[in-house]
Amino acid sequence: MKEYKVIEVKRSIFEDNNADADRLRQELREQKTFLLNLMSSPGAGKTTTLKRTIEALKGEMKIGVMEADIDSEVDAAAIAKTGVRAIQIHTGGMCHLDADMTRQGIKELGTKELDFVVLENVGNLVCPAEFDTGSTKNAMILSVPEGDDKPLKYPLMFTICDVVLVNKCDTLCVFDDFDKDRVKERILDLNPKAEVIFVSAKTGEGFDGWIEWIRRSVKEYNS
Repeated sequence: MKEYKVIEVKRSIFEDNNADADRLRQELREQKTFLLNLMSSPGAGKTTTLKRTIEALKGEMKIGVMEADIDSEVDAAAIAKTGVRAIQIHTGGMCHLDADMTRQGIKELGTKELDFVVLENVGNLVCPAEFDTGSTKNAMILSVPEGDDKPLKYPLMFTICDVVLVNKCDTLCVFDDFDKDRVKERILDLNPKAEVIFVSAKTGEGFDGWIEWIRRSVKEYNS
């Protein structure tokens, strides 16, 4: 007979964060503020995509951006030049944002007058996917140079996203081993409800579909 007890602890380590994220979502809904959590690996084109997105929408929506990085203010400075409200969040070495960190950012940004807020998460395909930020929707950017195998290597990221932008399609002539049909199939195998949009933040290719997704999502959210 064993002289000790075995206790199985099944409570998720993310449980408190998930509860806080749900509270934050409710608060934002009451304010009618749509929060988009935008994720990607470093260099996939988040900030460039955001700048083009802002230019397309700032005449019809009040937009705010929270830039999250371990250090530096480069991205916030770039976004501020577009004329929208922007703040920089330093994560203190953390490779992601959680609900409480997002709440602190929202408090500083001030969202009551904003229709559409983007949280540009820390560049990473692992940690940001694990933490619910309280966002209305999740989006991610996969760039062509990263390869079409990334859904196989980082499945959780693709599973939690409502929309996936495949960026830098202007480089397909160089990275000719990247298969658009194959990457879309891999994404939809993981997440059949995801919308996959092929774009180039540099040239504007495919941005009509992305901008329409935002318009539709914000409209549905406020209806």
